[in-house]
Amino acid sequence: MENLHLSDHSMDEVPALTNLEQQLNEEINKAGGPLKIPEAFEGSAGVTMFDTPGSEDNFINVLVPNKNLQSLPSQALVRIGHREHGDNRVYQGIVVAGPFYEPDGLRADSAIIVSTAVNGVTFMPKYHGRLKIEVIAEEDPNGALVPPRFRPLPNSPVFALDNSETKQVLSIDGDILVGLALGHEKMEVKFPSDKKSVLPRHLGILGTTGGGKSTTVSGMVNQFQKAGIATILIDTEGEYTHINQPTTDRNMLKALERRSLQPVGVSETQVLFLEGRETTNPAHPNKIKFTLKFANLSPYAVMEILDFNEAQQQRYLKAYDLVKEVLKKIGVFPRLNNDEDKKALIELDELEKGYPSMTLQMVYDIVRICAAKVGKEINDKDTSLPFNLQSPLLRDKVSEILVLINQAQGDSHVGSWRTVQGRLGQLLRLKVFDNSSAEEFDYQTLTMPGKVSIIDLSDTDSPNIRNLVIAELLRGLMEWQSEKNKTNVTLRTMVIIEEAHEFLSSQRIKQMPTLFNQVAKIAKRGRKRWLGLTFVTQLPQHLPDEVLALINNYILHKISDSNVVSRLKRSIGNVDESLWKRLNGLSSGQAVVSISGFRRSLLVSMDPTPCKLLMVD
Repeated sequence: MENLHLSDHSMDEVPALTNLEQQLNEEINKAGGPLKIPEAFEGSAGVTMFDTPGSEDNFINVLVPNKNLQSLPSQALVRIGHREHGDNRVYQGIVVAGPFYEPDGLRADSAIIVSTAVNGVTFMPKYHGRLKIEVIAEEDPNGALVPPRFRPLPNSPVFALDNSETKQVLSIDGDILVGLALGHEKMEVKFPSDKKSVLPRHLGILGTTGGGKSTTVSGMVNQFQKAGIATILIDTEGEYTHINQPTTDRNMLKALERRSLQPVGVSETQVLFLEGRETTNPAHPNKIKFTLKFANLSPYAVMEILDFNEAQQQRYLKAYDLVKEVLKKIGVFPRLNNDEDKKALIELDELEKGYPSMTLQMVYDIVRICAAKVGKEINDKDTSLPFNLQSPLLRDKVSEILVLINQAQGDSHVGSWRTVQGRLGQLLRLKVFDNSSAEEFDYQTLTMPGKVSIIDLSDTDSPNIRNLVIAELLRGLMEWQSEKNKTNVTLRTMVIIEEAHEFLSSQRIKQMPTLFNQVAKIAKRGRKRWLGLTFVTQLPQHLPDEVLALINNYILHKISDSNVVSRLKRSIGNVDESLWKRLNGLSSGQAVVSISGFRRSLLVSMDPTPCKLLMVD
């Protein structure tokens, strides 16, 4: 009966409600009719608000209705203002913080919300979003972007740019696919491979172990090949020697499926490894043993790599000059009446390259003879030696060599000679120089368009050997590129140096200034000759500022060290503060990408690699 009574009572009030609705409609009509959204606000996703005491220049607070929250995620690009509203100016900006969710008409920490939540009662008031936008440009009436001169006014409409507009504004289009921009619906991030302002200005791939650097490197190799760029990958761990095969990693296969990509190996690969060493992929169909040519190495670079002190350097250079005199006297170089040899000798820069036809065996033999003479094992009257020489060419020239050594100014510091002999002997026993059973670098093959060459240095723990290989490779590539440029042939080449901190750490640069000057010169000249360098390291704190100054493009995976982040901030100018703050919390496969030509750096979900890796970060 009670329910019936309430029902009857409600029915009695219907006429009263109807009269109230009529009165309300009359009042609305008197006021001009239902509220209409101004034309300038149609299609807007939010509206700018007043500044607060904590506001900063170029940053604007924006409120977003609940229904539009998904249209303005982090990193979304927006257009602010309208030509027919406010100050008639139009700006562009990017979401750098938020959206953060706030209840309508209540504080987020109000008593009713807190008390209901902690007591398990469902109370969900209506809510909206608040976010921070950084103003990056002003649109002039012709649509061109210019630096912003003013700040958007409060109550200005905010519009989300679609993917095509965003790509155009950020200039993230080209043929090298990096991945998907976070905060956007399937928006691919790309950059061009054919602009000298991008790849030849060098690339740094930095991040802690497990951040996804190896996946990024192998993915870049795949993209470079598709773009017709010759890629040379210096592999210190041997993890890339199987990239000719499709990936079999379960997680990678799932990631590829989500991106509608197929597992596939990189074609046109070759694996090069030092004579006397092994490769991590002995079954590779195209593996090549290589040797280094000692005559191609600057004597100053050799002294630095072998860490000679001043006294030892003097002995080494003395032996080096004696070898040159021997080669001249016996007509090996320059050859008699050979104008090309004479011209080459005049143009020879020993800060860049060694003396032609000189071998490590020759230098070792001369050092050993000098050490024996200073140590009184032989005297000025001897015409033979109590030991055999390593160099077949010098074995028949002992008497001439002894005459030259006797004519040279002598010294009594046998200890320095023995140290030089010992270190050269260690280098000689490695059998990596002037080995007739292996090939020298074939720069014509290395620089073929789309060719991928993996230099497998995993079977040597000697940083000296690795550095010698890198130094010889870079010098030879630069020389080859220069010769080809004279014939108007452009060879686009990218050299990827894994574990770059071992080659160019602050300590090594101090010890090896000549070698670093060579690399710096190659890096600067390479920009004009289309020779790009990619430095990969999980220890960016060991890279000095001189190296960072050579790099214009960065892919930054997770970096936890705040000191490293502070250093990188000084070197990379177009990464906003919100991305630096997120660098420490990036998941594996995520990266901050800063490329020359991009209007802004982006947080990117890097594409999974379709090829096989032995170890995946």
